[in-house]
Amino acid sequence: MNAPAAEPLVAHLASFVDELRDRGIVVGPSKLIDAAEAVSVLNLLDRTSFREGLACTLLDDIAHRKVFDVVFDLWWPLGGGARSVVDERELPRDEAGEIDIPQLRDRLAQLLADDAAQSDGRMADMVAQIVEQLGSYQSTRGPAFSTYQAMSSVSPQTLIASIAAAMAQAAGEPADGDAPRLGTQARYRRSASDRVQQFSSDIEAETRRRMVAEAGRERVGEYAVPLLPEQMNFLSAMAAEQAELRRTVQPLARLLAAKLEIRRRRNNRGAVDVRRTLRKSMSTGGVPIDLVHRRPRPGRPELVVCCDVSGSVAGFSQFTLQLVYALRQQFSKVRVFAFVDTVDEVTDYFDRSDDYANFAETMSTMLRESAVLTRDGHSDYGHVLRGFVDNYADSLTHRGALLILGDARTNFRDPRADVLATLVDKARHAYWLNPEERNLWDTGDSAAGEYADVIDMYECRNATQLADVIANLLPI
Repeated sequence: MNAPAAEPLVAHLASFVDELRDRGIVVGPSKLIDAAEAVSVLNLLDRTSFREGLACTLLDDIAHRKVFDVVFDLWWPLGGGARSVVDERELPRDEAGEIDIPQLRDRLAQLLADDAAQSDGRMADMVAQIVEQLGSYQSTRGPAFSTYQAMSSVSPQTLIASIAAAMAQAAGEPADGDAPRLGTQARYRRSASDRVQQFSSDIEAETRRRMVAEAGRERVGEYAVPLLPEQMNFLSAMAAEQAELRRTVQPLARLLAAKLEIRRRRNNRGAVDVRRTLRKSMSTGGVPIDLVHRRPRPGRPELVVCCDVSGSVAGFSQFTLQLVYALRQQFSKVRVFAFVDTVDEVTDYFDRSDDYANFAETMSTMLRESAVLTRDGHSDYGHVLRGFVDNYADSLTHRGALLILGDARTNFRDPRADVLATLVDKARHAYWLNPEERNLWDTGDSAAGEYADVIDMYECRNATQLADVIANLLPI
């Protein structure tokens, strides 16, 4: 007898969860059961409550919320096709019948300043009309919609001052000559900026909805769903994505610190004390049944980090350094060396403060003041390795580990892999973390293969790979 088919809503929920898993969000069976229970009591017509209920039951990390919201919009859309709008809410037009952009911008500013515009549907109608009439175009595959095209037509970021002034006027702020100009107060500017940001998000969501109706969920999902912060490529991340990456440092550091501590405790057992074991075996006729171990003498290892801070890998080096410094309590000593065309010790720059929020500023100060760039400004790994051996070889000991961060691109100069071998021999452990894809190694001016013959080299394109490498390789 065949099992009964799953109810459509339950099957759809399960498919939605499968999509989240495919995007990298961990959702266990118990969370799926919790989500199904939540769906059974939530009002499906209350979209906000439904979205929040699923988010509460399925997500553990707030950093994953952006991906969740986009996938939610794809799997639980508002509907398909164009929205119907009452006549008085249509976009203003001039005498020639064209959309009157200046008048549209004035109306948009007034709506964004009005607290009731979201609840009574006026803002939703405005968003739908803007996407329909300003964001539409004909692609090779048929009708399509563009967030960029819709947003560039109205330029909402330029309306912040007008929105703030309208909000101040609605609040009854004085407008006489002795008072400051309406809307210049910080609270109104911040609120206006937040509303413009929300308007931009609404335009993106409406564009996705229309594109799903035209092209299908699978095709839109290929480009519309962003990567999780831990999956973002270090070398291609934009400024906003790098900011998201930096926010993952502290949670990731806590997780890695716990893993390293567990490894340390498991290995916190001394070697077998043969003399004491044999003495104890006298009670069993000389059979060493119970092994006696020497008292462990745990010690924290030293870590030496040598990182390329040139423009091509600056984002990767900054994130990795920030992560290493968040873990520095796991090591007896951490020394940092940076280089572009010359190597210089920069430990002091990062030891001065524990304010990781200003880590980027610390990096900038280090680049300005240290001697990491003294020649032509192009990465020269051979010269850097030679300089490290000549000036800082004593930083490596039999208790320490060497961690090299860089893409191994030498600008066609001598890579001096023989010098790297000298450093590897001096350290107890030595690893190279490369932010480039493995299939790009040994292309162009890359000497990754030559270095990989001397030192263990690992691909670290994103935070997930970096965390795995650090958790498994760093000494304890």
